[in-house]
Amino acid sequence: MPSASNQTRSPILGPDKAAALALTPVSRETELRLDRYVELLLEWQAKTNLVAPSTLPHLWTRHIADSLQLLALAPSAKAWADLGSGGGFPGVVLACALAEIPGARVHLVERNAKKAAFLREALRVTDSPGTIHLADIGDSVDRIVGTVDCVTARAVAPLHQLIGFAEPLVRQGAKALFLKGQDVEAELTEATKYWNIKPHLHSSRTGGHGWIVELDQIERRNPSARAHGVSA
Repeated sequence: MPSASNQTRSPILGPDKAAALALTPVSRETELRLDRYVELLLEWQAKTNLVAPSTLPHLWTRHIADSLQLLALAPSAKAWADLGSGGGFPGVVLACALAEIPGARVHLVERNAKKAAFLREALRVTDSPGTIHLADIGDSVDRIVGTVDCVTARAVAPLHQLIGFAEPLVRQGAKALFLKGQDVEAELTEATKYWNIKPHLHSSRTGGHGWIVELDQIERRNPSARAHGVSA
């Protein structure tokens, strides 16, 4: 009888993979790394909920291409920080794509020990450059050693909270790229209660109602107070 992972790893992923790589082309080496990552994710998915089961038939377009599209918005970035990496989107995907670039590294911040263990194994089997930080997001930013060119997050927290987490890195020169859904306008309205920002919105290449919020500068509206639900 086929294992659960083999059943999930059905040919249905073939057309989805082709569609994803048409949207976000990668080198053959990167494709092979991503193949290994997907295989590992499907194996672990049976025992650890890494992605919503309903999205598995569209794993490549829904998760991998969605992550890869960030590279075009920060083409010269070599050091990335991914806040709340979860199943590795976008952090592991970015690490796979950056593996051939000397000096590239992705910091993956994850507070769940099981998911952090998966992320470590994913970096190992794909031979991709990354560092796992097993910590809450708010406690991790100061631990990241060295310059960060770009900070990312996907499906982790409301935008105003993400901005608070990312602000120290952006203040030091990082670009923030946050993957958001159809409620992005409402989240931006809420965020501007606490932060002075000039967001650039990019429609997701993968369709649907996805957006990428790009921020190059972040300033607290009231420097003497803390934003609701965030720490500086």
